Amino acid sequence: MRAVVVDGFGGPEQVRVAEVEVPRPAAGQVRVRVRAAGVNPVDGAVRAGVFGGAGQRIGLGWDVAGEIDEVGPGVEGWTPGSRVVGLHYGTVKPLGTHAEYAVLDASAVAAAPESVDAAVAAALPLSGLTAARALDLLGLGAGESVLITGAAGSVGGIAVQLAARAGLVVTALAGEGDEELVRSLGAKEFVPRGAEPAGPVDGVLDAAVLGAAALGFVRDGGAYVGLIPGAAPAAERGVRVVEQEVAADGAELGRLVGLVDAGELTLRVGRTFGLAEAAEAHAVLAAPGYP
Repeated sequence: MRAVVVDGFGGPEQVRVAEVEVPRPAAGQVRVRVRAAGVNPVDGAVRAGVFGGAGQRIGLGWDVAGEIDEVGPGVEGWTPGSRVVGLHYGTVKPLGTHAEYAVLDASAVAAAPESVDAAVAAALPLSGLTAARALDLLGLGAGESVLITGAAGSVGGIAVQLAARAGLVVTALAGEGDEELVRSLGAKEFVPRGAEPAGPVDGVLDAAVLGAAALGFVRDGGAYVGLIPGAAPAAERGVRVVEQEVAADGAELGRLVGLVDAGELTLRVGRTFGLAEAAEAHAVLAAPGYP
């Protein structure tokens, strides 16, 4: 089969399509015939060597939409032909989801949404699970205020919707041209990039990785959640600082799928590329200001 890999670190020119053996599912795993897979900032970081793995062939891709075509021993509840979405967690792995087939733990997949096609469905696993986990770690309740940086991005846009649905008062920080979008997703207040909110908030979900600047927007004793392990600012003023790391969670993913099919969660796709155009997709990902 064809799979997108890197054999060395660097820019988009390192990305290539290789011919590799079709993987087989082990106990507790399923093999998915890939119909679509998202290209995310973490893929660019893997390509650049942020997570290590020098000297290895590394497969790219974390989230996937497709159909199960083989199940490993001990798997219950899934059969060949089941349409699924899933998260293939792992920074340094021989194969990812940017391939014709991908093997995932059965616990990492959920039934695919019925209301959107595979390309849109593939935008859910990584961004959706990241946003949901970050909001859970903030620990805010209905009526409390949250500021979401990078609110027009994939993670930020989902976080805005989930936060508004949970009854939080959402302030969205994004580019000046994104105000209409983030308000349509549920933001009550808008702060253009480079500006500051009118007053302190109970919590910040820092999808734009602003660090200390975003921490400064939190009230004394509030909460800050960062999305990149090791990149969070030092705690101050009694603010609880948490670094979240996404995890494959088929049950939670299934809950998010339900929101998509109920029309309560909107997913967005920037552009689509064929597997052979993987290097071009990485060039777009690496362009200034994207996504």
